[in-house]
Amino acid sequence: MLGMGWFPASLGGLNRYYRSLFEQLPEARGVIVGPSQDAPSSINVVDGAALPRRLLSFLRSARRAAVGEEVVDAHFALYAAAPLLTGTLRKRPLVFHFHGPWADENVAAGDSSRLRFALRAGLERAVMRRADALIVLSSAFGRVLVERYRVSPWDVHVWAPGVALETFTPGERSDARRGLQIDPDAFVAVCVRRLVARMGIDCLLDAWEELQHELPDGSILLLVGDGPLRESLAARAQSPHLSGRVRVLGRLTDDQLVTAYRAADVAIVPSVSLEGFGLIVPEAAACGTPSIVSDIGGLPEVVRQLDPSLVVPAGDVPALTERIGAAARGALPTRAMTRSFAESFSWPKLAERHRALYRRLLGHQRDERLRVVYLDHVARLSGGEIALMRLLTHFEGVKPHMILGEDGPLADRLQQLGVSVEVLPIAPSARDARRDTVGLGGTSPATAMHTLVYVARLALRLRSLKPDLVHTNSLKAGVYGSIAARAAGVPVVWHVRDRIADDYIPGAAVRLVRTLIHHLADGVIANSDATLETIPAADRPSSWVIPASVEPPPSAPKGRPHPFTFGMLGRIAPWKGQDLFLRAFAQAFPAGEERAVVVGAAMFGEKSYEQELRELASALGIVERVEFRGFREDVWPELASFDALVHASVIPEPFGTVVLEGMAAGLAVIAADEGGPASVIANGETGQLFRSRDQDSLCATMRSLREDPHERERLGQAAQSAVADYHPDVIAGQLEQVYEQVLREVGLGKRRVVQGTRD
Repeated sequence: MLGMGWFPASLGGLNRYYRSLFEQLPEARGVIVGPSQDAPSSINVVDGAALPRRLLSFLRSARRAAVGEEVVDAHFALYAAAPLLTGTLRKRPLVFHFHGPWADENVAAGDSSRLRFALRAGLERAVMRRADALIVLSSAFGRVLVERYRVSPWDVHVWAPGVALETFTPGERSDARRGLQIDPDAFVAVCVRRLVARMGIDCLLDAWEELQHELPDGSILLLVGDGPLRESLAARAQSPHLSGRVRVLGRLTDDQLVTAYRAADVAIVPSVSLEGFGLIVPEAAACGTPSIVSDIGGLPEVVRQLDPSLVVPAGDVPALTERIGAAARGALPTRAMTRSFAESFSWPKLAERHRALYRRLLGHQRDERLRVVYLDHVARLSGGEIALMRLLTHFEGVKPHMILGEDGPLADRLQQLGVSVEVLPIAPSARDARRDTVGLGGTSPATAMHTLVYVARLALRLRSLKPDLVHTNSLKAGVYGSIAARAAGVPVVWHVRDRIADDYIPGAAVRLVRTLIHHLADGVIANSDATLETIPAADRPSSWVIPASVEPPPSAPKGRPHPFTFGMLGRIAPWKGQDLFLRAFAQAFPAGEERAVVVGAAMFGEKSYEQELRELASALGIVERVEFRGFREDVWPELASFDALVHASVIPEPFGTVVLEGMAAGLAVIAADEGGPASVIANGETGQLFRSRDQDSLCATMRSLREDPHERERLGQAAQSAVADYHPDVIAGQLEQVYEQVLREVGLGKRRVVQGTRD
């Protein structure tokens, strides 16, 4: 095991992690750079001399330590490079731990030399290219590896570190405060950080200063750690506004650190850049102390498991101030909950994962899950994107990797879910081109050129990734993705979520899509029979209808609000029929207490329609009873506020995931009698269908459900039972079967898909 330093003689998260893991692997031998106070005999300690001599000594020690050993486990590129890239160690399986972008960290610390940055980055890349497997502590740093260092996502393992649960333990807060001479009734925060600029300590001090008039007397912030900013931070702590309210403790032993954690109500991690995980979060939690963290790197992934409200925007002093103030008023997880959360971070379990990985590398065994690349041109949380996102964590025999044409909320959500994702940006002119410009005469030369360049870049990326299959998730991704996949020699499945008909997309687009499907797709997945029927059988290869999925809501509604509320949920667009909904509502209930709610936002250049809806509500005389709530990522609270859900698309809906969501929420759902919703709802049994585009029919259906609470209850209960067939586990299993059949049909032979161990 090739490390950097030995904790605590050498501080830092990397060194603490290395020591903790090494102590869980007694069969290992290690090499580090001194000083070291208590390193065991199985560690070779290199003298911390001048850099050239240090590197030469490390190389010699690594070669001696490797005699008889079978696997190399490296943690720091600078010291590991020479042993790994020269001599006999070149042929040993290599596991590399990516603790952060070393070159960027030096820039953040003030090193502005472009030459040194290039040398460090090049050294990192050389070591990573040599690695057979790479381990990161968070999906955030996994994304950095894939996106910036072009590492294969199939080789990346996202494994959270452990915590020394026998060292970091809860204790009596009063005893800890007595030892630190802190008022037992004060509000106490602790910040354990290396004192450098990227840790955001200045933002924390700004927030603490803002709070002084709100906090109880004696409240104090404990700053623990060392670094180049220690003197300046200590000087600021003595300023008139903070004097007596901040205490700079410097470096602490583990025993002293446990006392500081126990004394604190909350730990604060205000990093502003380059935070891979934050080992102090589980350490503090093991002492019963929750942490408020910034939304940088891996910090949100860790803390959201305990309480999402503990995450605040990085560098946002008002948000940090507000959250610390709420913590002082008691808005924190209990100490028992926090300790229980920490107990999921186990060093012994992590060590066993490493042993299993070492054995697999020695046996030249590949993870037998299918490697599938998913393509989408946008990163917005729209229907098709949400539908796919819900499935990616439910596969058993697939290891997914997502390539997006832009950065955005979808990339962030996938990262939070632990799904491998990278952004390969498409030029906005190509990504945002409207459907009515599709075709040889409608696309500008610049847009066509940008698209061709992107296809070439994507083909090269797919060739380097070597996936088993490409799955395109949107029409645009289908166009460029199928061409790129063919160029890379990879089978491609086209997931059609839009009706390929001229009442939905322009005729030129219809012809183009059908032609590409006919010549390039190895399989077609449609989200409904209505969608599949728009692709003539002669134009498509093997095809399947697989609907979207839905999980049960987090909790059942406690009861519907008053007044009675009809709701619409989804993207605001003319073809979605929000205007039809408002007209039918005004006709059905020209006066009374009933309310209409529209949840959603305009996308893709349709903002003017949203304003037209507001003007329509005013013209209909219902403006006081209509509410536009905008986009909501979490739809369940919105659905819980409805008595009935209306889906009123005026062009046949390809599927209508909103219908499934309403059914899962136990609502009586009203939808048009054509397109995807008509295949999901059994009319009169699990919902009500009205004549499409018919205002009178919609009006009558809304009125009948308003007047019959027993019918609403019956329909809602039946709908909840029916959506069991749409659970993500069920739909993901259907997709896996499709992938296997496609691979058989293209002549790659039957691949054995097994239940893989999830990283």
